[in-house]
Amino acid sequence: MYNKSVSEINVLDLIPQRAPVVMIDSLQYADTGKIISNFEITDGCIFCMNGFLSESGIIENIAQTGAAGFGYLDKLESKPVSLGFIASIKNLIINELPPAGSILTTEITIQKPVMGFNIIQGKVFLNTLIIANCEMRIFVKS
Repeated sequence: MYNKSVSEINVLDLIPQRAPVVMIDSLQYADTGKIISNFEITDGCIFCMNGFLSESGIIENIAQTGAAGFGYLDKLESKPVSLGFIASIKNLIINELPPAGSILTTEITIQKPVMGFNIIQGKVFLNTLIIANCEMRIFVKS
């Protein structure tokens, strides 16, 4: 049985991405209903343009938060970390692009799977302000 708490785990053990496309720094919480991560945006971030995180970076942050949480849950069940792919993005709203130097908190709510797809609702916070949200369907390769 996997015995590391969520705060002790290296997110690179949970996601397939590697630098320079890693868009989460730490997993803060993960259970079968909710996943929370943090990410500090640096000037050197591949998804930064003109000092702000791009829309693509925000989307990737949401997807990687979900992947890290699902990976952690896999490890708790002594399973290998599953590989997932974004199948669709629905109702994407981006209210603001966050500046480099800020810290994002991303919260994922896990919905019931439908036809082999994990469905998540993602919200990205800059301080207490929701700057982006969407629904994603993620296909998980077994």
